[in-house]
Amino acid sequence: MKSKAKKPALLLAKQCRELVLDKKAEDVVVLDLREVSSVADFFVICSGTSEPHLKALAAAVSLGLKDQGMPANKQAGDPSSRWIVLDYGDVMVHLFHPEVRARFSLEHLWGDAKRVR
Repeated sequence: MKSKAKKPALLLAKQCRELVLDKKAEDVVVLDLREVSSVADFFVICSGTSEPHLKALAAAVSLGLKDQGMPANKQAGDPSSRWIVLDYGDVMVHLFHPEVRARFSLEHLWGDAKRVR
């Protein structure tokens, strides 16, 4: 499913990274999946330290992009599950509690993907 975004996926991924960094997300990584998968072009992966922090990170991305006319296609998970994913089509934003992030290990699973600087 393609993104509703009017900007290229790389710019959207970088904007998502900035939005979570503004809310003090930890260990933020952007993976470029274009050469290794068709699931999405980019994953933005980060950690939040608590349920309220995860909620704040999700709100920062959702509201920041919605204000620009780019609502998420779908959101799954919630702060109590300690994992939230926001689907923007070409860009998926994964917000994890560190323990859950270690269990899912997306960076390892998608180890062939390049990291975006």
